[in-house]
Amino acid sequence: MRSSQTHPRASARTLGLPLALVSALAFGGSGTAAKPLIEAGLSPLHVVWLRVTGAALILLPLAYRHRAAVRQRPGVLIGFGLLAVAGVQACYFAAISRIPVGVALLIEYLGPLLLLGYVKFVQRRPISRAAAIGAGVALTGLACVVEVWNGLSFDALGVLFGLGAACCQVGYFVLADASRQGDRPVDPMAVSAYGLLIGAVVLTAVTRPWTADWSPLVGQVTMNGHSVPALLPALWMVLIATVLAYLTGVVAVQHLSPPVAGVVANLEAVVATVAAWVLLGEHLGTPQLLGGLLVLIGAFAAQTSKPAQTSRPAETGEPAQTGRPAEPTPVPATVTAAASVARPAEPAEVVQGPDHR
Repeated sequence: MRSSQTHPRASARTLGLPLALVSALAFGGSGTAAKPLIEAGLSPLHVVWLRVTGAALILLPLAYRHRAAVRQRPGVLIGFGLLAVAGVQACYFAAISRIPVGVALLIEYLGPLLLLGYVKFVQRRPISRAAAIGAGVALTGLACVVEVWNGLSFDALGVLFGLGAACCQVGYFVLADASRQGDRPVDPMAVSAYGLLIGAVVLTAVTRPWTADWSPLVGQVTMNGHSVPALLPALWMVLIATVLAYLTGVVAVQHLSPPVAGVVANLEAVVATVAAWVLLGEHLGTPQLLGGLLVLIGAFAAQTSKPAQTSRPAETGEPAQTGRPAEPTPVPATVTAAASVARPAEPAEVVQGPDHR
């Protein structure tokens, strides 16, 4: 009996880990693929529209398959499309148009740590000491990344856009949790598919893509001094960094525990920084590299921290029961399952938040 239970779990991890790695690698290349298109003349919002709309069209069959979700939880889908898709992507692409890709993604990685503040001060739930220390380490790393001692060496507006993406990530985590709560939970794949569709509709109304000059897509773009067809990074951005990344991420989260998925997802920041270095020639200095390492260490500490303990019955005046410790209040799984940050990650089980989607 015991071996029969262990075998499915081992098989699930064997499948989930490679898929999580593929998802992190795919998502990590989104900024590197988008920046040459922005530098060729397309606005960041139009590049976001291209990415989201292209992926939404490809995932239309998946949306049709889960069409019942529209009647079950329309608020969840609308909120996810507005924040987790349109908000995150628009802020991130606006950020990379002004600051290096690696820096923008590291700033966005503050999203899971900002969530700790939401849990602590809004939901008034305890967080572990390790999680709080991890947040402090990450903030220290961010200060190194932007070189605050030089009066913010990077473009201030670009940094603000990166922080905006991080804030939208907090909304994503809270909304992703709400989608799995209540009497009518929504399949995570449905949330992703309809989130992209709704995000595409919103971005179409905001960006008015019919007024844009799309001629750069049929020309050449420059990547680290080399000319390549613009359609190449565009197709990579849609097919690999969005469709493949989402689908593999969805399956991976279903097969892995939140801590494992979160740790693997940290590779996205590394992939994005290395890809931008190799393909775009964006060389970061020693302070940025050390700061990025601190951000990742802080995120890792927060994700792998043990639950914070609540008061035992004896402390509240109630008789203690021998051998039964008080139930711990868990560190939000949103923190442990934080996957990337330049994209709306696959909905994972998170701390219960208000169903305001």
